[in-house]
Amino acid sequence: MQKMPRRDTNPEVQLRRALHQRGLRFRIHGTELPGRPDIVFPRARIAVFVDGCFWHYCPDHGTLPKNNRDWWAAKLEANVVRDRAKDDALRAPGWLPVHVWEHDEPSDAADTLRSIWEERRNRIR
Repeated sequence: MQKMPRRDTNPEVQLRRALHQRGLRFRIHGTELPGRPDIVFPRARIAVFVDGCFWHYCPDHGTLPKNNRDWWAAKLEANVVRDRAKDDALRAPGWLPVHVWEHDEPSDAADTLRSIWEERRNRIR
């Protein structure tokens, strides 16, 4: 588990590239925010997490390994609970947590994020 990349994964880089092509500018790896979001839009107060299907137990693609099934079930459930706690910690001061699954098409996710960004940017001004 220590060898798994935490930053700059392929789905994350593809999403960042798609956002940049749409003219959106952002910060990466928001270390000052709970959960260290992968992509941060500070002025619109949007925190984006690019979640892997296995580690965050995707409802569409999440599977349990056959070996040590009980341990993995507890581990992955704890990950989901921790994700929800991070979301709550971000919502309290007015941030919007957005989760993008690794299987989501980067261009579709970027279009959705652009819409959210435009709505929040206009509301916060």
